[in-house]
Amino acid sequence: MQAKFIRLDNVLEVTGLSRSHLYHLISQGLFPTQINLCGGRAEAWVESEVQDWIDSRIEASRNGGEV
Repeated sequence: MQAKFIRLDNVLEVTGLSRSHLYHLISQGLFPTQINLCGGRAEAWVESEVQDWIDSRIEASRNGGEV
């Protein structure tokens, strides 16, 4: 499977997180870190890593674990 990058707007849309909370989770090591594209301000996330995070939140919620 090829890795696919997704941009911030898409990450926020699929997770339902606010921008500030997303970066808070990243700083706490609780969300996948972004990839710096082209050495500039452009950044993206690896789609499969974001999906794995979503799946882990679903699993924890369904099993009565901490979300």
